[in-house]
Amino acid sequence: MVWFWFFVGPAILLALLSLRGEKKRAAYFAARLSESPAQLPPASVIVPVKGDDNGLKENLAALASLDYPDYELIIVARTAGDIPPGVLPSRVRIVLAHGDDPRTGEKVQNLQTAVRAVRKQTQILAFADSDGRVSKGWLKALTAPLADPKVGASTGYRWFVPQPATFWSLTRGVWDAVAFGRLGPGSNDFAWGGAMAIRRETFFQIRVYERWKNTVSDDYALSAAVRHAGLTIAFAPGALTPSYEPVACANFFAWIRRQMVITKVYNPRLWKPALIAHIVYCAAMAASILALSHGNALGGWTLAAQVLPGIFKGYRRVRLAKAALPQCAGWFRRNAWAHVLLTPFATWIWLIALLSSAFGNSIVWRGYRYDLKRTL
Repeated sequence: MVWFWFFVGPAILLALLSLRGEKKRAAYFAARLSESPAQLPPASVIVPVKGDDNGLKENLAALASLDYPDYELIIVARTAGDIPPGVLPSRVRIVLAHGDDPRTGEKVQNLQTAVRAVRKQTQILAFADSDGRVSKGWLKALTAPLADPKVGASTGYRWFVPQPATFWSLTRGVWDAVAFGRLGPGSNDFAWGGAMAIRRETFFQIRVYERWKNTVSDDYALSAAVRHAGLTIAFAPGALTPSYEPVACANFFAWIRRQMVITKVYNPRLWKPALIAHIVYCAAMAASILALSHGNALGGWTLAAQVLPGIFKGYRRVRLAKAALPQCAGWFRRNAWAHVLLTPFATWIWLIALLSSAFGNSIVWRGYRYDLKRTL
């Protein structure tokens, strides 16, 4: 039984410790979602485009109709051919980067060019991805935390609301929501590139532009610059961004491996603990199932002790996401169950993603192959 408790004991402890702060996190969500920022400085919203994402026209239209008094929308691409015909809203500026640096990701080069092109009066730089469909209050939500001088950057996150809601599309959402569950009050570990904002003055003071050179990850580089400057990253629940894109099985596994390779290279302090924790989680689940299969009722009790906290956290995550995305209420009514019932399965998917990312640093992204090297 020593081997049994060697895995099961730490796994149960980790599962219970993961529940800490849930009440405080819910209170933070409620406070942020109800706030009305007193100051709304002039802003520039920058969106890189590379080909025809699912619902691209509607996604860009949402960014062009934000409830914000003074902002410009910049669509940036490497070449004009990267922007599909018929998708652009009327209120938009087009910037073409024509980047040719093989050591820097195409998206990052596009962002560098766009930042140089923003109008003079802009005080807030906000960044969005072309596969998300933001709410009207998205930019207000990102701007609000930046009123605090201790906050270096603000971030939202994505929430997958795939249509159609196939098994693997739902599984991707459950898998990805684990990272969403890390975001809350205080300083957060990372900013997400699909919904992040920073004061223009801060952007150049902490040398984000320079940190973007020779990297593929815009958001991890910005996050590292913020932390290095002694500033915090504030989470903005109102900037939670729904993505309606479905995914097939093969693309799903390629996608999660790419996410974890990027994390391993650019933020190993997140990747290493996650790998260790999921080895412990899954080994403990396997040990409990094995004990139960041999007629030991203890295995059932220990399995429940491991699984139920994760299921509860899945339930809490979906409740908070639903509060932040009232426009997706119908989707939540039909599919919220997945974030409860698929949570134990997603734990094993996390282990697969982490183990697969342990081998090699190469990824394929938007038609390019990158050999990643840590420069942050």
